[in-house]
Amino acid sequence: MSTTAAHPIGGAVARVHAALDEVAGTPSWSMSRAATAEALVEVSRAEARLVEVRSRLLSHAETVTVAETNASPSVAVWHSNATRSTKRESFRQVRLAEGLDRYDLVREAVGRGEVLAEQASVICTALDDLPDDLDAGVLEQATRALVAFAEVHDAKALRVLGRRILEVVAPEVAEAWEAEQLDREEREAERSAVLRLREDGQGRIKGSFTVPLLVGQMLERALLAFAAPKHQIATHAAAAGESEQDEAPVPVRRPTAQRLGAAFVELVERLDPADLPRAGGVNATVVVTMSLESLQDGLAAATLDTGARLSAATARRLACEAGVIPVVLGGDGQPLDVGRTQRFFTVPQRVALGVRDRGCTAHGCDAPPAMCHAHHEDFWSHEGHTATRRGRLLCPFHHRRIHDPEYEADVGADNQVQFHRRT
Repeated sequence: MSTTAAHPIGGAVARVHAALDEVAGTPSWSMSRAATAEALVEVSRAEARLVEVRSRLLSHAETVTVAETNASPSVAVWHSNATRSTKRESFRQVRLAEGLDRYDLVREAVGRGEVLAEQASVICTALDDLPDDLDAGVLEQATRALVAFAEVHDAKALRVLGRRILEVVAPEVAEAWEAEQLDREEREAERSAVLRLREDGQGRIKGSFTVPLLVGQMLERALLAFAAPKHQIATHAAAAGESEQDEAPVPVRRPTAQRLGAAFVELVERLDPADLPRAGGVNATVVVTMSLESLQDGLAAATLDTGARLSAATARRLACEAGVIPVVLGGDGQPLDVGRTQRFFTVPQRVALGVRDRGCTAHGCDAPPAMCHAHHEDFWSHEGHTATRRGRLLCPFHHRRIHDPEYEADVGADNQVQFHRRT
């Protein structure tokens, strides 16, 4: 490596390389569990400090026109070529450098290794999104608050906190600003909603879509319900003609994208045409035409009203689904606390737990409510009650852990569960 040792920054970089050369190839098998954990944390801090140095150098590269050395259109492009990184990554690093230039408090925290690059990027974006006419003192308070939040929150949580930071430092202006921002975003989301479908000539239709946040989350929740293992087991059992008492086969685990794709297919197939708008006096449904013989046991293909063809087996399967009416479970006025009369939490109780817990309550876990179990704080087997106030959401992994005698669980003031292995 070639560095200008006369400058302190160049010299420091050279010493970093020299220090790493000393441990290159050193086996780590002799490190204890505690030493390994500590070293991993310290490596993250060191990476953050190097990011701060890199950001200062990228900013200085603009000043001394480094890009002109090979006629690159920008420092980001020059950096991409010089370091063999993707242009996307180099532009991201340049944007972070520009953000750290604007917010000294964030840059200093990164330089101390207290804020990681991913966190700093989120903080700078959140600060950039604040009103242009915000008082400088309020902006500094917001910056300090987000830097403090970074000590205990990851970048994902900081993104949420950043959108609500004015509620913490300037509640008198937060409500009006948030209302204006949400209105603008929702209007833009509605205008930009698109759906593209195209046949690929191999019996499939491919597509892409962009929808408002609320609609997307509604769709995701519906798909997660269809993709849930319990639903898959019930579906396999029904298809095999087994009763609820029979031991149903466990479904094969597939990548999430494939599971959601299968769930999307089932969701569309189960739509009740009676609930859909009419077009030309006819329900929005696809008409399948085939002979009775083919429907029963024939091999001839069926014809859709669009002229497309599908197998007789698929047509028979769809015929079996005809007349299935979705039923909405639950209703107004249902009690949330049902005591010992019912072991499992009801749908309204699950909704209440989801609103309160917003997902798995294990510290550091971000599993959404739809992927969580409802756990009895007072174990049912120990005369516990099925009550919302004594329940919590836990993902399957942490639900097993809270019943595992090898672990002890403590609930903090923030309703988060901390797990500790018993010694």
